[in-house]
Amino acid sequence: MIRTTIATAALVLATTTACGADAAGTEATADGFPVTIENCGAEVTFDASPERVVMLKSSAVPYLHALGVMDQVVARAGEYPADYYDAETQAELDDIPLLTDEMDTSGHLQISKEVVIAEEPDLVLGEVDNLSRDTLDAVDIDLLEEPAMCPEGVDDPGFHDVYSQLEAYGRVFDKTDEAAQAVADLRKRVTELEKKKVGEGRTAAVLYPTVGGGVTYAYGTRSMAHPQLEAAGFEDVFADVDERVFEVSTEDLLERDPDVIILLHNAGDPAEVEESITQLAGAEDLTAVKNGDVMAQLFNFTEPPSALSVDGLERIIERFGQ
Repeated sequence: MIRTTIATAALVLATTTACGADAAGTEATADGFPVTIENCGAEVTFDASPERVVMLKSSAVPYLHALGVMDQVVARAGEYPADYYDAETQAELDDIPLLTDEMDTSGHLQISKEVVIAEEPDLVLGEVDNLSRDTLDAVDIDLLEEPAMCPEGVDDPGFHDVYSQLEAYGRVFDKTDEAAQAVADLRKRVTELEKKKVGEGRTAAVLYPTVGGGVTYAYGTRSMAHPQLEAAGFEDVFADVDERVFEVSTEDLLERDPDVIILLHNAGDPAEVEESITQLAGAEDLTAVKNGDVMAQLFNFTEPPSALSVDGLERIIERFGQ
């Protein structure tokens, strides 16, 4: 059984064992359990590896695939754009029943708690409006959310968060060896990509526009967009904003005038996303627009931190390294 109590951290892993502290400074039993995760201000304790998982967001997919535990997911809900996944991962997703992909106009999943509870999960991945931790805890179902999506967010996001989250999932699913190998592979990829420095001498911004007109959002230093730009060699024009995401005016954007603009989106035609920025009043004066250095990128290729953020870095380098 999984137990939940309130704590005060974003994501810290602890294990308790009679044989003393392990290499990571935690303690574990002979078989690695119980394992405790501090997640979005709650302590979640696992006495055994979860066997019935329901995913309400796509963020966990790269982690579960890397660990080889996608077969423990009994149902999923939400959107899972095929562009995120290789053939093997897509085949794994296709084998998992989709409860619903209905979203409201703001992109929030529409699903009843009864539908999720009927799957009898021992773990739910991803919090949605009507399925809070307290709601699920009342029926002995635990929840894990990606730390970057917790209300308090992550103070200093970076690729280290990808590695630590992989290690955390590795302990939860009793796949520590697989997690260690996956982390080593990702570290090597990031190191090689950082050497390219394709953005050196150029500035950049990461935005989330409203297609068809409306608010434009920008990403600051509390988002994965910032370390991703730095890894590509760009200077982030919003490096002075200590927020994850915030509304940005056209005037502010024009004043900062990035050489490169990356536009995040969840679905739809990338051309329409790119067009949405050119329709802003005065956008024709933006250096990125004038030079055609605007790139649409699916949201999870940047946020939250995951192996997809490494793929996103690779895409940015390919696009602007030409």
